[in-house]
Amino acid sequence: MTGFASISREETGEKVNITVKSVNHRFLDVVVKAPSSLASIEQRVRSLVQQRLTRGRIELMLAAESTAAPPKDVVLDEALLQRVTATIDAARERGLITGSLTPSDLLRIPQLIEIRARPVDPDDPPSSVLPLAELVVSEALDALVVMRETEGRFIANDLDQKLRGIEAFVDALEREAADGQKQLEARLRERLAAMPLDLQGDPAATAQEVVRFVARSDVDEEVVRMRGHLEHWRALAAAPEPCGRKLDFLVQEMNREINTIGSKVEGQRGTEIVISAKAELERIREQVQNVE
Repeated sequence: MTGFASISREETGEKVNITVKSVNHRFLDVVVKAPSSLASIEQRVRSLVQQRLTRGRIELMLAAESTAAPPKDVVLDEALLQRVTATIDAARERGLITGSLTPSDLLRIPQLIEIRARPVDPDDPPSSVLPLAELVVSEALDALVVMRETEGRFIANDLDQKLRGIEAFVDALEREAADGQKQLEARLRERLAAMPLDLQGDPAATAQEVVRFVARSDVDEEVVRMRGHLEHWRALAAAPEPCGRKLDFLVQEMNREINTIGSKVEGQRGTEIVISAKAELERIREQVQNVE
């Protein structure tokens, strides 16, 4: 579920930058950090994430800036111009000057004409920036998915290898359980044969009790379920749909089956195999937390 992507795009004088990263999380948790100029598309961004991802903590950081020259306003101080004009007219009547004011004269008068940058409302961005931001978000999510898929292939190979190890443990436990049953039955019969004749009871009834007692250590059902879980795992992993939470549940079920087998299997060797299998299942459980 981990990944990172950073995308920038500039069009029609607007530039949008996005950084998106994802880390492991049990569910899908989307955090969007954007300036007020892009606040209106936050819900759309969340929708885009939900369409592409189903698990992980996703953090998106959006930024927008204008690369075009800002619009400007030309401000004429009309009151000052009136005073200047009145003064010049008075000087002309007294014969001090001739001619009239020209545009170039006006430009040379200090503080008469001022060129100001037009204020921009941050909450009212240009119409072009929102579709550009949505496009960049889509591109960043594409890049993030590619990185997550690349990591997923490595994880899939690792889990498949561990799964083969679990299969080997199940096969070994099946053999150990069968051998343990035979040894248990042999010990019971030996002890019964060594008892005084007056305590042995009916041979047929005794034989049935031995069979029932030995059957308590039968692990066939658990072994069949374990192999079913393994087949189900491979089917989920091969399907195109997200499967992380389902695999997490399967690990729990497999752990229960191994615990049950451990309570039934006879012999030190069987106990050692159960411990190894549980340790491997714990490693699988930890790795599955990285799977979407």
